[in-house]
Order: sequence, then structure tokens, then C-alpha cells
Amino acid sequence: MPGALPDTPSDSLVFFGATGDLARKSIFPSLYRMVKAGTLTVPVVGVAFSNWTVADLRERARQSVSDHPDGVDDPAALETLVSLLRYVDGDYQDPATFTHLRKELGECSQPTHYLAIPPALFGTVVQGLAAVGLNEGARVVVEKPFGRDLGSAKSLNAAITAAFDEHAIFRIDHFLGKEEIMNLLYFRFANAMFEPIWNRNYIASVQVTFAESFGVRGRGSFYESAGALRDVVENHLFQIVALLTMEAPTYQGYGAVQAAKANVFNAMRPLTRDDYVRGQFVGYRDEEGVASDSDVETFAAVRLHIDSWRWAGVPFYLRTGKCLATSVGEVVVEFKRPPQALFDDAVDPHQRPNRLRFRLQPEGAIGLNVRVKRPGEEFVGHERELVLDTESPLEREPYERLLSDALRGDSALFTHEDSVEAAWRVVEAVLTDHAPAIPYEPGTWGPEAQADALIGHHGPWHDPHEADHPAPVGTTAPSGHAQGGHA
Repeated sequence: MPGALPDTPSDSLVFFGATGDLARKSIFPSLYRMVKAGTLTVPVVGVAFSNWTVADLRERARQSVSDHPDGVDDPAALETLVSLLRYVDGDYQDPATFTHLRKELGECSQPTHYLAIPPALFGTVVQGLAAVGLNEGARVVVEKPFGRDLGSAKSLNAAITAAFDEHAIFRIDHFLGKEEIMNLLYFRFANAMFEPIWNRNYIASVQVTFAESFGVRGRGSFYESAGALRDVVENHLFQIVALLTMEAPTYQGYGAVQAAKANVFNAMRPLTRDDYVRGQFVGYRDEEGVASDSDVETFAAVRLHIDSWRWAGVPFYLRTGKCLATSVGEVVVEFKRPPQALFDDAVDPHQRPNRLRFRLQPEGAIGLNVRVKRPGEEFVGHERELVLDTESPLEREPYERLLSDALRGDSALFTHEDSVEAAWRVVEAVLTDHAPAIPYEPGTWGPEAQADALIGHHGPWHDPHEADHPAPVGTTAPSGHAQGGHA
């Protein structure tokens, strides 16, 4: 089947949905940074059905980059980007649109087609490309969501693989392009001291929190079709779990990483009604595009099990939501308590055991919570956290990294077909078999009583605020609170 060779750079970027909101907010600024970095030197052909001209598209690109928080610090690079832009205006249902696109590409024979359009149009566009031979020697990049359930995911994959080989299909999830997400994989396999204890014998539970303090921001219609489980848990949070729990890849390369992640998804136990808490913030039904009797969840908490030799019996607790107490992404790995009570305070049930914390956003950090002895004759200690700040001014934005990788044919940070379908199998039952969404007040942690009941004796849920302002070394931490110094 046609498709670009994995190690062959593309000679053009075709950008469907070039006049849309995603393009304005994220893609044009990323293309600008790619030009500055020297990773974008090929023509960029925008495609949309907006009655625009190439002059309109170029003006949108200038305005988009100027309006971005980073602004324009290299006017020459911006003008280079503008000079690379071309435009095709036409209906995706009209074969003439793709004939025009083929003509606009000229001598370019190895394009990367980026589909920043609704998934319902993926099949239409892919068929249009294949009809004029624009799938030959090409790659296709598709945005999440990859279906709404297992059946639609299979149909979507069938439509795309009818025209492109799997190695030429890049399923983009901007979350996987974040530096702190990639650091999970690096941290695990670049530091050998954790491997002997990274299993069911030493780890009691794992919590993953991805919280947002804001609401749906005018995207009520989209959220009505998605909800927190589909929008965040099934993709973003499952990907984090896979990076945390996968076995070591057998070799350096995309295929080995993807195979290791797929094994995790296949080992995930399907969720049941009892594994799932749903909530909806008060005021959601007043949003534009939201039904007055909507039961869509804006908060989701799940209890996940991985039935593998390494992780059998270790529960993973995942939660996400809108209008929560803060905006934060965090992973907390909680270790088991010491096997014998040599020091009474160290095994006090009100004291948390040792924890390894990965702060993913808004800033990046890794913290290790340990107990240390207080000065004096008695063997009494307190909890301290050693914190490593992982922020760097050299970090690339997710779309900059991912689109650069796609143009090069590097699939390491993209999602494979079998992983997509395996992840949907885990949540398939609870998409329809679930309790009603429980109302919760904005600014809280969702329906806390039900979420606390879900986590049970492995709780309470870790409060990210505890680690926001570690106390300087030498201070005494209040009982039960994480404090410490920066390392």
C-alpha cells in the first residue's frame, strides 16, 4: 500500500483546516518556531472551505503569531513562513478540491497531510487524497479523538488504512509532545536505582490527577459529545499510565516503545460501573450548546487495574475535571510502608508512606517524599520532600515537536492503531453503563465523598497544593503535610 518510507523526509506539508481555531491558536505559532529552528523549509499548503485567498491565509498567519503570548522575536522567520504558504479553497466533498491541491503541490511528491479537522471528515479527506494519488509516498497526521468508542475507532482506522500504510499514519495527541510526559519514559529507564522497586512488591498505589480550574470555555457543544472520560481519561491519562508501567523496550526505536505500551493497554482490566465516579459542575447546563438536562460528566475518577505479573494488585486511581480547585497535572507513586514498626511514628496510619511525585504542569518537577529524624534524643521524625525542578527555557511546544517529527517520519510520540483500540476496550462498558453525574460546586475537587469512597484505604487523594511551596530545609513540617527543600 502507498506511503512514505519511515526515514524519508517529507517535501511539503498540507494543512487541512488551515482557517480554523486550532490553526490560529496553536499551529501557526508552532510553524513559526519550526522555521526559526530550521525544521520547516518546505512549502505549506493550507486547505479549507472558507472563501479565502492565499493573501488572507498569510495575514491570518501573521496575526496568529503576533497574538501568541511569545509574540514575534524574529521578523525574518515570520516572513519566511509567510512565503512558504500556499492555499487551496474548496469543499472536501468536491473531487475538484483535491485536483486543485495536486496542481498546487507541483513537483512535491512526498507530502505530509495534516488533518486538523473534525474526525467525521477524516474518511472523506483520505478518500479524496487517494482518488488523485496524493496518498502515494505520503504521510497522514490525524488529530484526536480517535473515535468515540471501540466501534467508531475501528471504522476510523479502517477508513484511513484503506489509503495509507500503518507506518505512514500519525495519530497526534499534543499531550504526548509535552516535555514532562516524555520525561516519564526517560526517568524510568535512565535511572536504574528505581527498577528493583518498580513493581507490586514495593508500590502500594498510583494516583494520576489532571485538573483544570476553568470550565468548557465556550466549547459546550463539543463537550456534550465527549465528556471527561473520552476527552482526557481514555487517551491522556491512559498514556501516562502506559509510560509509568510498560516493560523496558527491547531495542531503541519507535516499534519497541509502541509494542511495550500496547502490552499495557491489553493488560488493563475493563472498567466496571463500580470503578467509575462521574460528576458535573454546577452551571455546566447553562453553557451555550449544553442540553438543559445534560448528564455529561465534567469530572471523572476511575480505579484501574493492570493484570500483569509486575502490577497485579496495584490500583491506579485517575481523576480529571473542569472547574476544580486548581489547574495541575501530577502523578504520585505511593510506596508500601516499612514491613516492621521499628519507629512508631513512621507507621502511624495518619502519616503517608514514601512517595515519588511527578509534577507535569503547570511547571515541571520531581519530588521524593521521605521521613527524616528530628534533632533530639527521641526517634521521632517528620516528612520532607526533595524537589528537582525540571523546567527549561529550551523546551519546545508540543505541536512544534510533533509536526517536526511527522515531517521526518519519526513516529515515537504518536499512537498506534492497536493501542487506540485496546484503550477503547477498557472503557467500552462504562460509556453506557454508569451512574448519573453528581453535581459539584466549582472550585472544589468534584464529588469528593464519592471520589474518596472510590480510593478507599489507599486515600486520601493527594492534594497538589501540599507540594506547591516546600518549606526550606531545617523547618518542621506540620503533621501530615509534605514539606522539604529544593535539591
